[in-house]
Amino acid sequence: MIVEASVTGLFRTLLIIGGVFLLLRFIGQFMIAKRNMEEEREYNSKKRKIKKEKQAQQESEGKIKILGKNLSNNCDIQDVDFEEID
Repeated sequence: MIVEASVTGLFRTLLIIGGVFLLLRFIGQFMIAKRNMEEEREYNSKKRKIKKEKQAQQESEGKIKILGKNLSNNCDIQDVDFEEID
């Protein structure tokens, strides 16, 4: 079988190569956009978590927590007696 080069074959080959290039470029742009959206979602999630923790800390600021008998037995809490030094 003898293959001859023709102008239409060359043009068709160039169109196929160009189409594949454009398709790969489009898929690459789509993947970059998808990655950016996932990163933004993670960033916003972390930001909300930090804001929630900060708000909880501000609400509990100045409050006194009293440990019950059950909790004090489990923890290593020691009472300290202070004596005045003359």
